[in-house]
Amino acid sequence: MNDLRLRQHCGLDDGFTLMEMLVVVLLIGMLMTLVGTRLFSRLDEAKNTIAESKLLKLAQQLELYKLDNGRYPTSGQGLMALVVESTEEPLPRRYPQAGYARRADLLDPWGTSYEYEQPGTHNTYSFDLYSLGSDGTTGEDDITNWEVAAGTP
Repeated sequence: MNDLRLRQHCGLDDGFTLMEMLVVVLLIGMLMTLVGTRLFSRLDEAKNTIAESKLLKLAQQLELYKLDNGRYPTSGQGLMALVVESTEEPLPRRYPQAGYARRADLLDPWGTSYEYEQPGTHNTYSFDLYSLGSDGTTGEDDITNWEVAAGTP
């Protein structure tokens, strides 16, 4: 009997009840939900910014291609003409050994290839370059060279 009194007196039988544990787990879950939602929205914003930067870089590489060859790659040649020398007519006049871009440059942050049209529908004297955004379909979240270029000073 002395042993039981000693345990109760020292608090050795004190512990968390199942209800207390469930409340703590519930509170932690609610906090993680709030934090996770904010983090994922920031992740989407970051991917959009990266997509815009890569799009502007590709547009500059297309301009370099035009400087060297007197024209942009055709829609048929596509953006791969920046990575490897095209064998499709019209052939480039001057092509650097390392090319103008790397294959990874042609993918947006969602792993989809940038779309390229020459001549463009929106830029009839040059080209249209765009990403279909996070949903992969044409819509409001598209990132385009005609909108990004208009937004830069």
